[in-house]
Amino acid sequence: MKSADGASGVRDVHDGVAMTEIPQGTVVLAATPIGNVGDASARLRVLLERADIVAAEDTRRLYDLANRLGVHVGGRVVANHDHNERAKADGLLDEVERGATVLVVSDAGMPTVNDPGVAIVRRAIERDLPVTCAPGPSAVLDALALSGLPTDRFCYEGFVPRKHNERVQRFRSLLGERRTMVFYETLHRIADTMDDLLDMFGPDRSMALCRELTKDYEQVRRGTIGEIRQSVVDDPPRGEIVLVIAGASEGEVMKAGEAAATVLSIDDLAALAIERAEKTDERIKDAIVEIIKQHPLPDGSLPNRKAVYAATLNRK
Repeated sequence: MKSADGASGVRDVHDGVAMTEIPQGTVVLAATPIGNVGDASARLRVLLERADIVAAEDTRRLYDLANRLGVHVGGRVVANHDHNERAKADGLLDEVERGATVLVVSDAGMPTVNDPGVAIVRRAIERDLPVTCAPGPSAVLDALALSGLPTDRFCYEGFVPRKHNERVQRFRSLLGERRTMVFYETLHRIADTMDDLLDMFGPDRSMALCRELTKDYEQVRRGTIGEIRQSVVDDPPRGEIVLVIAGASEGEVMKAGEAAATVLSIDDLAALAIERAEKTDERIKDAIVEIIKQHPLPDGSLPNRKAVYAATLNRK
């Protein structure tokens, strides 16, 4: 792959403190503030002023940021969001090939991290065109650092799934995860998510709920899942939320491994459901629901309920 300055050179811009390179013929991914505009780097300011093209997730928010920073966006501005970034990628890279500096920014934080940018990076790699970063604010790293939980190994799990069944499956698949886990969540779903975390991980797992990071009302709630869940009930949090959850203990890892190793066949599940229905006087359909909940598959999903029901009919 070509180096950022080897193929097309760089333009040096003096910002009053140091020389900032503007790499020509390059895609530059730049982090923007996640809340506090004071976190914008000097490099971001210069790039906004001097890039030939700025590909922004939301052009209105880009201009608002520029106004707050007191800078003028000098290049052509194009919208580059989730719905059009694949279609836009090659056109932008054609400009890069002709020597343009294409700056990619999202509304907040680092492009590509739950934000647009992945499509142009992938196509740039395929076309052997240079890509570089102007790093900066990140809600994931901010929350991880403030949580007080282990940071030597962690995994970022993106947004918590919206639907209850999908949340449960995701959490179930992570029961044996040893690394500290980081999730994004919205205030509208945080209560339901905390209920599901309590059900899946239990009340004693350590965690932190971080909200409005870098803003005036920044808050970090630290404690156990049970304690944080109660705090959400008593004092519902507002704003953008990041959840940081401790990894599994040795005992929890062993328990999750044992559960994954004992995968029952559809016929075995049918037999357990019939036995349960006879003992509890439940309807067979209700018994099946409970049995498959107790015997998830290794990936966290549940066995096929219709298949188990068909097997119970065959047994009868």
